[in-house]
Amino acid sequence: MTREEKQALVDELSEKFQSHNAFYIADASGMSVAKINEFRRLCFTRGLEYKVYKNTFIRKALDTLGGDTAEMDVALKGQSGVLFSKEAGNAPGKLLKDFYKAQNYGKNVEPKPAFKGAYIDASIYIGANQLDTLSTLKGKNELIGEVIGLLQSPAKNVISALSSGGNILAGLLKTLSEKEEVAG
Repeated sequence: MTREEKQALVDELSEKFQSHNAFYIADASGMSVAKINEFRRLCFTRGLEYKVYKNTFIRKALDTLGGDTAEMDVALKGQSGVLFSKEAGNAPGKLLKDFYKAQNYGKNVEPKPAFKGAYIDASIYIGANQLDTLSTLKGKNELIGEVIGLLQSPAKNVISALSSGGNILAGLLKTLSEKEEVAG
């Protein structure tokens, strides 16, 4: 591979890092071709992309992000594949957990592809113990929806109380006016 081809690959990877708000690094070494293809199909159906890169290319592309990405060096050992997500930062985590579940990995067996690290909105997560947390993170749209729901809740309660109180008041006035007509 020529120097220009290597630089083009690093540039492509840098562009992907900057255009995706989340990416995960996983190690698929030791998986059969059939299992890797199954994993890639699952990625495709969920709108994610999985591609294997040399660690030195990943490192050079990370340097273009700005900020301190040195923590990611721990994840850049052995074979590294990158899972890209444009949407929710938890999508690759959910995908990995679902794939592990479908493969029936036991507690004493290291699941493959092994989660090594993640970069989500300038935050870095390293180690397999972070996967449970990452898969339950709420995406931007989910959080906005919850905030809107919380903001609407008090208004709905006030409107509900006023409308139910209005019905009681109307019923009370009607009863009183009927009593006056009978008495009058």
